[in-house]
Amino acid sequence: MDRAPGTPADAAATLPADLTDLGEAYEVIARFRPDAIVHLAAIATPFSHSDAVTFRTNTQLAFNVCDAAVALGVGKVVLASSPTVMGYGAPGGWTPSYLPLDEDHPVLPWNAYNLSKVVAEETMRSFARAATATKLAAVRPCFVIAPEEWEGAPTQSGHTVTERLDRPEIAGVSLFNYIDARDAADMLLTLLDRMPGLPNGEIFFAGAADALAREPLSELLPQVIPATGGFADTLTGTAPAFSSAKAGKLLGWQAKRSWRTELS
Repeated sequence: MDRAPGTPADAAATLPADLTDLGEAYEVIARFRPDAIVHLAAIATPFSHSDAVTFRTNTQLAFNVCDAAVALGVGKVVLASSPTVMGYGAPGGWTPSYLPLDEDHPVLPWNAYNLSKVVAEETMRSFARAATATKLAAVRPCFVIAPEEWEGAPTQSGHTVTERLDRPEIAGVSLFNYIDARDAADMLLTLLDRMPGLPNGEIFFAGAADALAREPLSELLPQVIPATGGFADTLTGTAPAFSSAKAGKLLGWQAKRSWRTELS
């Protein structure tokens, strides 16, 4: 379902709809009667719209999809959240409680985008506490890199992958996190498969098994974010700053691709 008309290649079917309208959300879900919903629709980047529009759009989408899905008996719902809920990049400074970051780390939103993602997660959890026939979860996928971006196309930040590696200040603000788009899709499919056996309302990070950096983060991260200096010692070798250990433990999932093998 998308506000934009037309059916993308390889899609079974699409229906143009504005899911910020609760009535339309009910109508399209009732029409398709899906077994599962992966909710990706959102304003996807901070500061690309006004704060009011970003917050209103993303939170309304999350509520409407959860409300309609639960009411109409959809069995599984997965919402896309964001690692930005951790609060890195805050103008007033940011210090982690520990590294690597995991799902138990406190969220510290500071802008409309990451605040909207925190609210979306809590919206999902509230429906999970009340739902009896629907399993819900949220995923925080790291910086997604598509196959064409390994070949030199600009990433969502406007820089190439090589530029992000060559200029640590670009990727450093987000702690050098990333995931290959195919690994992200595989994680979602694995989660959908395993959801019947999971507690309702779980949240997962999904990231590559290494950092998008040529140097160990124990050395590099404090250069970019000095406040991490007392915590980054654990990030030796190629270890990333975001842990996907929970996904490994509960889902048996681990990212397969690395920039070291994919970059052209």
